[in-house]
Amino acid sequence: MPVITGRIPWSESLSSLRVHNFRLFTLSNIVAMSGTWMQRIAQDWLVLQLSGSVAAVGVTVAMQFTPMLLFGLYGGLIVDRYSKRMLLMMTQSIAGVLATLLAVLALTGTVQVWHVYAIAFVVGLVTVVDNPTRQVFVNELVGPRNLRNAISVNSSVFQLGGLIGPAIAGALLVAVGAGWAFAINAATCALTVATLGMLRTASLVRSAAVPRSKGQLRQGLAYALRKPTILWSVVMVAVLSVFALSMPVILAAYANDVFGVGAAGYGLFNTLVAAGAFTGAVLSTRRTRVRLRTVVAMGGLWGALQAVAGLMPGEGGFAVTLVALGVANLLFITAANSLVQMSSNLGIRGRVMSLYVLVLLGGQAIGGPLMGWIVERWGPHIGMIVSGAVPALTALVIGVVLARRHQLALSVRLDRRLPRVAIVPR
Repeated sequence: MPVITGRIPWSESLSSLRVHNFRLFTLSNIVAMSGTWMQRIAQDWLVLQLSGSVAAVGVTVAMQFTPMLLFGLYGGLIVDRYSKRMLLMMTQSIAGVLATLLAVLALTGTVQVWHVYAIAFVVGLVTVVDNPTRQVFVNELVGPRNLRNAISVNSSVFQLGGLIGPAIAGALLVAVGAGWAFAINAATCALTVATLGMLRTASLVRSAAVPRSKGQLRQGLAYALRKPTILWSVVMVAVLSVFALSMPVILAAYANDVFGVGAAGYGLFNTLVAAGAFTGAVLSTRRTRVRLRTVVAMGGLWGALQAVAGLMPGEGGFAVTLVALGVANLLFITAANSLVQMSSNLGIRGRVMSLYVLVLLGGQAIGGPLMGWIVERWGPHIGMIVSGAVPALTALVIGVVLARRHQLALSVRLDRRLPRVAIVPR
């Protein structure tokens, strides 16, 4: 398969957007991701206001991501067997109906915590199919040549939504409440369905459907386990998902209990993380080569910066660190996603990506309640430090294991009076 491997000029950083279908999908995705982020921020804050408990916010996160933990691998089977475009049209239609229901409950003043829990769980069931389908559908939109660039652009779009959505959600929460955030997300789901219907189906680079047979789940797992580039990337994603990706739970506590900045501040904190992540995603479009060492190093850096955020005493230093960890966050996510996809054969990619998404989202089902409990017992600062220190330590251990296995050593030398660090054979 031909892929872009050389250093590319800045003018080519968004080369995948020259593909008509991907350009159309991306434009609608910016709006859709903004709506998704709005709903998540509004949902978490609504639960905090209704219950007064950070742990309850953690339970909400768990309800939304537990289905992925339980059924994620089956989602991969569905993705490999059916049309990705039709699957996305179905999942987005259901998500729109659920957002509408939540909007009606919130706007009529009848919403209760258990309503949010139940809807979050059903949204999680939809995500079991929706998320891995999105991952694999990118290949059908652009083909193998532009796949790596398209993955980075897709991550940029997700974080651009994370930049816009929390800011709008914070304003809406202060001005009119959570209900309108849910209503807007319902409208963005309808836009996504309409856009999918407008794609030029003849231009899609379709992958052959995988026929039903026994042992397909085991086949996908065995394939991932015997490829180090997939196995260690997934391990790193799993640890960061459980600890570091529970950031919204911790930020809710910081906004409510540490700095006392309320809903607007909570939206701002999430926007700062997304601003850094958007920067990281744009930088990742320049990357032409991804190695396993890149994934491990970026995961360790992300964890270390998140631990540092827990040591920040004031809002200024805390805000700057949030932006920095956001950059590391997306440099890791795009590297891991690219490496796993590019290391997988097309016929099994749906199952491999469902495993990736399972640990990425399913880990938050464990991490949400866990970090909520840590925050309530020992405070937001300890929660933030733990959420970063554990992944940083994990990256260090994986790095040592890989270095010993491949006879590598760390080399540090001065280059124009600046230290130059490299990994070299012993």
